[in-house]
Amino acid sequence: MNYKACLFDLDGVLVDTAIYHFQAWKNLGKKFNYELTEEQNEQLKGVSRVESLNKILAWANYSATEAEKSEWLVEKNEEYLRLISNMNPSEILPGVVEFLTKIKELGYQIALGSASKNAEIILQKTGLIDWFDLIIDGNKVNKSKPDPEVFLKGAEGLGLSPEHCIVFEDAQAGVEAAKAGNMKAIGIGDAETLKLADKIIPNFIGVNAVELLQF
Repeated sequence: MNYKACLFDLDGVLVDTAIYHFQAWKNLGKKFNYELTEEQNEQLKGVSRVESLNKILAWANYSATEAEKSEWLVEKNEEYLRLISNMNPSEILPGVVEFLTKIKELGYQIALGSASKNAEIILQKTGLIDWFDLIIDGNKVNKSKPDPEVFLKGAEGLGLSPEHCIVFEDAQAGVEAAKAGNMKAIGIGDAETLKLADKIIPNFIGVNAVELLQF
């Protein structure tokens, strides 16, 4: 198969903003006396803001009104934006820039496929935005991963069929989305969590791009 594009999730793959999401959700939980755990936060990776709030409310066994939910979603996002406003290139995960440089040299198109509605801000703050031929984020899709919409729109936007695309993901829902979209999936992180991926690497440090992208 002649693969032509690499589609990347953002959080936990290129930069680590999970800590900021965790902080913002944890603070929000205090409104209904709930303490979000790190383990639960892992389950929110790659999941939309609305779905994340619903999960937290279910864990807390708390029934919120629609008005409360709307208000809290805005509050959470405002705090998250405040937390990420000071992000800079030092927060790019190790090995990412070298990997992007190599795949660009190899002729791959590069796209982002993220549930984050703030993806563009983060890419600008960290200086990564110029690497991307296309950005598909939470503002451009209606369905959350594991639905493949975000990656299918990425392939379509690049003018490619899904089977010519390779997805990089750190979350199980993202890997499932890639597979549902008929794309190869490379997991970044924990092998047990990402066992459905076609290949798994712990991070991008010292990765041989040519070897990794061969299937």
